[in-house]
Amino acid sequence: MAKVLHIINRLNLGGPTNIVAVLTRYLKPEFDTHLVAGMIDESEESSEFIVREHGLEPIYIPEMYRDINLLQDRKAYRTIKKIIKEFKPDIVHTHAAKAGTLGRLAAINCKVPVILHTFHGHVFHSYFGKFKTRMFLEIERYLASKTTRIIAISERQKKELGLIYKVSPLNKIEVIPLGFNLDPFQENQIEKRSQFRKHYLVDDDEIVVSIIGRLVPIKNHRLFVDALKIVFENTNKKVRAFIVGDGEERTAIENYIASVGLDYVNFPNEKRKAQITFTSWRKDIDVVIAGSDIIALCSFNEGTPVSLIEAQAANKPIVTTRVGGITDVVIPEETALISSKKSVTNFARNLFMLIEDDDRRFKMGQHGHDFVSQKFSYSRLIKDTADLYNKLLKENSKSA
Repeated sequence: MAKVLHIINRLNLGGPTNIVAVLTRYLKPEFDTHLVAGMIDESEESSEFIVREHGLEPIYIPEMYRDINLLQDRKAYRTIKKIIKEFKPDIVHTHAAKAGTLGRLAAINCKVPVILHTFHGHVFHSYFGKFKTRMFLEIERYLASKTTRIIAISERQKKELGLIYKVSPLNKIEVIPLGFNLDPFQENQIEKRSQFRKHYLVDDDEIVVSIIGRLVPIKNHRLFVDALKIVFENTNKKVRAFIVGDGEERTAIENYIASVGLDYVNFPNEKRKAQITFTSWRKDIDVVIAGSDIIALCSFNEGTPVSLIEAQAANKPIVTTRVGGITDVVIPEETALISSKKSVTNFARNLFMLIEDDDRRFKMGQHGHDFVSQKFSYSRLIKDTADLYNKLLKENSKSA
């Protein structure tokens, strides 16, 4: 039985944890799988409960954090090397940037037969300045040259990595879309909707617009706030907006909302109605989406945004910016209205259009579930990944 070591930056709330949990759990018994993870930051919410629900016991590396720290990173690298030498994996499969760097360097040093890296997103624009971005790009190009295969999670991302940023030749990049258990987003929707709306004091005739994700600069919450201001000033409908998540930008976003004259509330601390409600972290995203009428995304950069897959699984329409792999995740004009990440006016217009048109909002929602349940099922993810593993192991045995 081939041994597989999955290495992920950290177990914080978000799509990558779901993916590594599914892979580590369901590639068994064909593969002997282990999961290694770094540590979350203080501003993040742990997603350890997800891997525990899959019956997994991750190996933690206490020195591995998201931020660069040469002393700690060196210790983390040595720890990963020790794990590799003890486990003797046939495949090391890394996920996201920090794990991809330290994990692949250790795997290369230990002469692991097959080395894979999945780009769940990338940091080649909108994250850092030119010098830092260039440095990360050169590191990724070097690592890719030593990696058996790069895995992109969408065709668009493959083209970005291969043609725009030239991380690796296209023939070395495999596309394996994400896969999830989406059943909870169809189950007990009426009860979940009532639960969410009762908790947050939402009336039946109020339209809820929710944005879900970390409160960090790349998520561009200011665009969401600016668009909401335009909507509030022009609609006669009752609209409530919800910012679901938490992070380093929380205070800055609150200050910005106040500066543009909108009312907000931190609901965990103060239970009242407001134009914009901060919920902090919620683990029951299926309940959040059931209670919402429109799901929004405003990011400057995305890989495959899980919240949009989940929204469609629950038959909710989407208003989003056109970034990364968005058009591989939604059906433009059918499940989502898309605008430029630089255009507040267009984003607000799309949001206003769905708020005002009840019939269109309902019809757009109905297209989503069938689309994502076929394209993003976890059974397809497992099959695609297992097929790739077996192909590469076979190729390696022939060349040995």
